[in-house]
Amino acid sequence: MSTLRHLPNSRLADTLEACLLPLEGEGTRDMVSLGLSGAVETLLGRGWQAKLRPASVLVGVRRVWPEPRVIFTVRTRQLRAHAGQISFPGGRADPGDRFPLGTALREAEEEVGLRAAQILALGCLEDYPTVSRYRVTPVVAWVEEDAHTQAQESEVAEIFEVPLRGLLEPARYTRTWMAKIGLPVYEYHHGPYRIWGATAGMLWNLQERFHATLAA
Repeated sequence: MSTLRHLPNSRLADTLEACLLPLEGEGTRDMVSLGLSGAVETLLGRGWQAKLRPASVLVGVRRVWPEPRVIFTVRTRQLRAHAGQISFPGGRADPGDRFPLGTALREAEEEVGLRAAQILALGCLEDYPTVSRYRVTPVVAWVEEDAHTQAQESEVAEIFEVPLRGLLEPARYTRTWMAKIGLPVYEYHHGPYRIWGATAGMLWNLQERFHATLAA
C-alpha cells in the first residue's frame, strides 16, 4: 500500500515546499551525489566540474487536489541530443537569464507554453551533473490548475502529466548500473512512459529529500 495515499493534501504541500533548497545564484549549490561524480569524471576527465555548462529545468507540479501532477515532455525524434526521451521543460542558460529561475521560466514558455504568471517557484534541488556536460539546476514550482500547455513542435512531441504521489514513492523506482562506466540509472514507469536517466535521477533526489523532511 502506498505510504502517501492518505497523507493530507496540506501536509503534502507543506513538506514539498519545506524539503527544497532556496533559489540562489549560479555556483552556490552542491551537486547531488547519487554515485554520479565518479562516472562523470571517467567520461570527462580531471577538472570535470569546470567543464560543465549551466542549465535549468522546471519540475512543474500542477496544483490540482487531491492529485497534483508533474509535467513532462517527450522530445521529438528529430533532435540531435536525447531524441525521443522524456524530460522536464528546460535547457541551457542564456547570458541574459536570471539563473536558474529565469532559465527554467524561459524554457518552460518556449517548450510548453507556460507563462511565468502561471508558475510559483518554490525552490530547487541540488545541481545534477550530466554526461552531456551540463550542470542542471532543477527548479520546483507550483503550476496553476488551469494553466494551458502547448507543445513547441520543433522540440516537443508530447506533453503528459504524472501524479506526484507516485513519483514520491521510492518503491516505484528501479536502479541499475551502466557497467562500462559505473553510471547509476534510475527508471520510473507510468503507463507507456519510461522516465529514466537524469530526469529520473532528479526525481529520485526529490523523493529522498521529501521523505527526510516528512520524517523530521
